[in-house]
Amino acid sequence: MSLTPVEIRHVRLARGVGYKREAVDRLLADVVESFEDVWRDRADLADRIETLHGDLQRFREMESILRSTLVSAESAAADLRERARHEAQIILDEARSEARAVTRESQRERDQLQQESRRIRSLLGSALAAFNEVADDSKAQQAPSVTDQPAATAPTTPAADTGSLPLLEDTQEHLLGLDEPAGSSSRAA
Repeated sequence: MSLTPVEIRHVRLARGVGYKREAVDRLLADVVESFEDVWRDRADLADRIETLHGDLQRFREMESILRSTLVSAESAAADLRERARHEAQIILDEARSEARAVTRESQRERDQLQQESRRIRSLLGSALAAFNEVADDSKAQQAPSVTDQPAATAPTTPAADTGSLPLLEDTQEHLLGLDEPAGSSSRAA
């Protein structure tokens, strides 16, 4: 049987022989006070337990939310990493493709320039050969006429004209040797 402190306070013991009344009343008052303290502590602890149960429930909910958030964050991070890896691969593929296209275009342009350079050298060689033929013919025609005339009446030609043919040959060799790829020999016209 459970008694409250109020019930203990109002209990009246039968009178009889044996114990002294004052001592028993003092003992009962001490028991009542002690029991009241225990009941208050019990009520406080019950309130505390109720509060802790509420906190525990809230913490369990927070733990559940944090777990789901963590799983979502890990999943999102994995997705982002995969997407970034995929985009990086696409960028690399595009860059490689563009590099190949630029390389092909530069090789095509180089081949065109080499072909144009060969064509110009050929034309220049033909022009120089034609010029040399004209110069040689001119020399051949001037040689007999110079010997037929006396030295005083020989036509005077500027010094640059008499020395131009060796310079022309040097120029021809020089121009034919320009823009030759390494290891190729210059063409003679």
